[in-house]
Amino acid sequence: MEKKENTNNEHISAKAPISRPIYSITPFTLLDYPHNSACILWFAGCNMRCLYCYNPEIVLGKGRVSNEETIRFLQSRQGLLDAVVFSGGECVLHKNIIPLIEKVKEMGLKVKIDTNGSSPDILKQLLDKNQIDYIALDYKAPQSKFQNITQSDLYDSFEKSLELILEYQIDFEVRTTYHSDLITEEDLIEMVAFLESKNYVGKYYIQFFKNNVNTISKLERSINKIDHEKLSTPTIKVILRE
Repeated sequence: MEKKENTNNEHISAKAPISRPIYSITPFTLLDYPHNSACILWFAGCNMRCLYCYNPEIVLGKGRVSNEETIRFLQSRQGLLDAVVFSGGECVLHKNIIPLIEKVKEMGLKVKIDTNGSSPDILKQLLDKNQIDYIALDYKAPQSKFQNITQSDLYDSFEKSLELILEYQIDFEVRTTYHSDLITEEDLIEMVAFLESKNYVGKYYIQFFKNNVNTISKLERSINKIDHEKLSTPTIKVILRE
């Protein structure tokens, strides 16, 4: 019988592929975390396909940056940044976001989460550990239009996330992207009433759709004009964010 040659790698299992959840990094911003300098981590992938989404390359693309590479980048920016914004895509889809956030907090940086609210269980884990400082929750549409606009059936998850954030009394904002072919002022009035029914008190941001950009679905030009003062109530102030 031919003797089998013993090699060093015979008993070494193949290494698991490196996870690269992040599509790209914006190294500096003063606009995305109120009153703080920050960078933005853009996580690839999303469980919604919002018709107006103008990040199709991120939503449909694959990650290119690992957690380890991200930490090295953040270490090089210590003293320059106050916070890290976790965005996407949908950053909370990635379970390995938890150890990354823990590391960011250990570095003394604040954490902001941009989320569509579709993963309340992961949010709860982070909130239980006091790992989030600020949340921007996307309120995509009223329930009657949610599935059509997001191409998903995740409204109940969004509602659960909203209730969860209110329960934990964390600093957060609610925001909606407005496209005149998708959402009407009557829809916005309904959405404000829904927030009031959940005892939300504060600012509700409406951001106009950016015309002439590449989106997941081909849309006509949005007529970006609404009477936001009419939408405000004694407890909720509607603010336009152009």
